[in-house]
Amino acid sequence: MFDSHAFFKNRFAAHVKETSRYLRYIFNGHIAVALLFFISALAFYYQKWLLEIPENFPAAIIIGTVFGMIASYSPVRTLLKEPDLVFLIAAEHKMGPYFRNTLLYSFIIQLYLVLLAAAALGPLYSTIYDRRSGQVYMITIAVLLLFKAGNLIANWWMLKVREPGVRRTDITVRTVLNVAVFYFLIDGNMLLAGISTVLFTALFLYIYQTCRKQPGIVWDLLVEKDQNRMQAFYRLANMFADVPHLKSRVRKRQWLVKLVSSLPFMQKYTYDYLYRVTFIRSGDYLGMFVRLIVIGGLFIYFIPSFWLKVVFAILFLYLSSFQMMALYQHHRTVMWIDLYPVSKAVRQASLMKLLFQLTGIQTVIFSIVFIALGQYLGMVIFLISGSLFNFLFILGYVKKKLV
Repeated sequence: MFDSHAFFKNRFAAHVKETSRYLRYIFNGHIAVALLFFISALAFYYQKWLLEIPENFPAAIIIGTVFGMIASYSPVRTLLKEPDLVFLIAAEHKMGPYFRNTLLYSFIIQLYLVLLAAAALGPLYSTIYDRRSGQVYMITIAVLLLFKAGNLIANWWMLKVREPGVRRTDITVRTVLNVAVFYFLIDGNMLLAGISTVLFTALFLYIYQTCRKQPGIVWDLLVEKDQNRMQAFYRLANMFADVPHLKSRVRKRQWLVKLVSSLPFMQKYTYDYLYRVTFIRSGDYLGMFVRLIVIGGLFIYFIPSFWLKVVFAILFLYLSSFQMMALYQHHRTVMWIDLYPVSKAVRQASLMKLLFQLTGIQTVIFSIVFIALGQYLGMVIFLISGSLFNFLFILGYVKKKLV
């Protein structure tokens, strides 16, 4: 006899084993040191900024928006796989305990978002609303947990609706109501907070009445949603270790490919062409590189300390080089690569050349940020130190890892 509760335990154990194996690679020594440095610096300047914060700072808007977005972001992890489309449909009427367990699991694994937001925004709340007791903030966190549970259940009901436009409209309206509730709650306007809560409750009941009329579970949608989330996790883990389950996404980006692929038609440029096109079209390499530049530029712009600007700029150069190293193993499962009449030394040299080019672009952009701030000495110091770091790290560390 089919026991869906026991089935969930087996599926959950396999899921934990799978994810924990890759998490060990993601949070390795390099990333742990970088995260510790980031958090320490942010905490220091955050505390310093709070001492100088103006009284009219829009804390209610910021805290209300963050809490509302966290409440709205409540995806359901069903842990379903593609074979389930064949083998579990017949047992749909027995899957109630399984899906209740997945809802509980989804709620628990998302609590870290609530804890992080509460810890990060707590000092801001205490500084702006210093006349309120700490119990008021704790009650707000309790309300956030209640709304997050409600949004999670609403998201589960909406997964019975196949039309994506209806689901997008629903999540948009609920997000607006969630933000409104927490904005008015933080601002102390209990009347409007109560009205927003009543509207959210009415929408919640309407979703329930609408979705209970749906014929059954949309299995293919559940599998698609869960597989997309796992692929996102695999793409992240693939930057630190080999992930055989990863399904590569390829984008055209024809104009970018034409821009970077103008190389002489010679054997020694084989891997130059391959790595350039891979960087532009495959995975999240280009997106991550751009994000690191943007975030690093913001750190350089807003951090007041001159030397910390330089340190953070070099830290982002390190992160870019470290993440782009994954390009070397990107085509490891393609057998045709082994048939190229090109030596391994040429392949290694091509990747290091690309890393020098990417970090060189990043160094120039960060130097421009220093110039925009009027810190010409900082630009010169970073240009020299950044170039020296790129040279030493790529030739000293990356070269040894390309095996």
